[in-house]
Amino acid sequence: MVKIYKEENYEKLSEKAASIIASVVVLKPDCVLGLATGTSPIGTYRKLIGWYEDGLLDFSRVKTANLDEYRGLPGTHNQSYRYFMNDNLFDHVNIDKTNTNVPNGIAGSVEEECKRYDKLITDLGGVDLQLLGIGRNGHIGFNEPAEDFPKGTHLVDLTESTINANSRLFERKEDVPHQALTMGIGTVMSARKVLLIACGADKAQAIRDSFYGPITPHVPASILQLHPDVTVVCDPAALSLTPLA
Repeated sequence: MVKIYKEENYEKLSEKAASIIASVVVLKPDCVLGLATGTSPIGTYRKLIGWYEDGLLDFSRVKTANLDEYRGLPGTHNQSYRYFMNDNLFDHVNIDKTNTNVPNGIAGSVEEECKRYDKLITDLGGVDLQLLGIGRNGHIGFNEPAEDFPKGTHLVDLTESTINANSRLFERKEDVPHQALTMGIGTVMSARKVLLIACGADKAQAIRDSFYGPITPHVPASILQLHPDVTVVCDPAALSLTPLA
C-alpha cells in the first residue's frame, strides 16, 4: 500500500520524513535503517541531528545499511557515499560507526563484495525502514531502467542522465564515476517499511510514472506499488503531474 503526503515545501517535507524515521528509532531502538544519499535527504538528516541534540533521539543501538556506493571511490573521498553519510549524519549523532554499513567501492572482487553485502543485511535481520530518493528516470538506489528487476546487490553502469545529474557534485564531469554498487530491487522490497522523498518539478514525471503508471522495470520505482508499506513524501512541484496536484 502506498501512502502519499504533500508537504508545502522542502522544510516541511524533511520534517515529515524525519518524524517517520524517528518513530522507528523510538519504537525499536536497535532498528536497522536503510539510508540514502543525494540532495533530497539532507534536510531529513539535519532534522534528525537536531532532535538528537535536543535529547529526543538515541542512535546508540541503531544499525544502518546504505543503498549504494560509487565504484572506484574510497570511503575517504569527499564524493564517496561513506564520506557523505559521515558528514551529513553519522559524525553528528551517537551512532556506533562500526554499526554503519556502506558497500565497499574499492573491493578487489565486485562479485564477492555484493555477496558480502547481501549476507550482511540478512545477518542484521533485514531492514526495518528503507529511505529512498528517486532519480529523474525513476531509478531507486542506482537501479537504472532495465529489462528486469535485479534482486541482490550488484554492479551497475550508470546512465548518461544519472551521470549528468551527479556531475554538479564534482569539479569536472569526467570525474564522475560511471559505475556503482547498489542494493537490488529485491533487497529494497524486503524492507519492512519504505519511505521515499521527492522534491522539485524535475521529479514530477518520475513520481507520476512510478505511482500512477504500470509496474515495469523501465521505471524501477514502480515496483514499490507492490510493497505493503510505502510512504511517499513530496512537495507540490513533485506532485504536479499527479491527481494530487
